[in-house]
Amino acid sequence: MSSAEQHKEKLMHDLTQVIKDAEELLKNSEQQGSAGFQSAKAKIEHTIKNAKAEIERIEDLVVTKAKDAAYATDVYVKDNPWQSAGIAAGVGLLIGLLISRK
Repeated sequence: MSSAEQHKEKLMHDLTQVIKDAEELLKNSEQQGSAGFQSAKAKIEHTIKNAKAEIERIEDLVVTKAKDAAYATDVYVKDNPWQSAGIAAGVGLLIGLLISRK
């Protein structure tokens, strides 16, 4: 997993946690009755709802792209088995050389 993917996963986890914390805060602050508080609460609830929807959309997009990439790789390997074997051998050789240098 690349560093960028790890950062994305951590960001998604952190955003999910922020949403959960905000929901808990709103649930525990029901006794607040002022109009300003109720207005702010409604805005926060709306923002949380939108953030959840966006997280779900992004997760679906990532899964779809991963499946598409896996399918494209599968098709390429089936259509070009010798080229794929050559590429894999070359990559293995390169990695072996890099490891042996250290």
